[in-house]
Amino acid sequence: MVFIIADNQELTRYAVERLLDTYADKQVFHASNRTDLVSLLRVHEESVIILDYTLFDFPDIQNLIILTQRYPQSNWVLLSEDLTEQHMSNIVYNSTNIGILFKDSPLKDVESAISSACTGQRYISQHIMEVLLAQKKQDDDMKSTLTRTEIEIIRAVTQGKTTKEIAAERSLSIHTINTHRKNIFRKLGVNTAHEAIKAVVRAGLIDESEYYI
Repeated sequence: MVFIIADNQELTRYAVERLLDTYADKQVFHASNRTDLVSLLRVHEESVIILDYTLFDFPDIQNLIILTQRYPQSNWVLLSEDLTEQHMSNIVYNSTNIGILFKDSPLKDVESAISSACTGQRYISQHIMEVLLAQKKQDDDMKSTLTRTEIEIIRAVTQGKTTKEIAAERSLSIHTINTHRKNIFRKLGVNTAHEAIKAVVRAGLIDESEYYI
């Protein structure tokens, strides 16, 4: 069995190596960046990769998912502590060979995740699923909370339009648009337009392609 440890925390690397001591006839390699990792995967396509995505130089989570799809015989254990709900959701729903758990998970969970990867299965920790289910409920509640007008206004905000422009397009006063914005922020539990946009994109109310940067 070939293992690739892709984690730039020395303590974590040491701990993972000790967990791998129980596997006979193993080979353990280390990757310190994405280039190293790809080079190792080209030689060892059937390997188990233990990765901390948040400490590596992937430009985004989609780039990681694409890499795992290029090497379908590989199996991955994503072991991180700073994953966002969006990261977790993308991994769970858009990949088939990436297991995922937090670094503060019980040791038995980490062992189970590695063991599952060795048999071609992926391990999703209970904590991860609880976070995703709670987020889904929050997103569903949001969809039923915002009115059609409020959704249209926040969509205009994502497109980079100012309050004055939105008011002119809808033949409403600036005061009315500001009131709608305040109501949207209150319902979403956010304080800024950026936070509101992230919330509605995550909930699927606004397509990410509509987001004006």
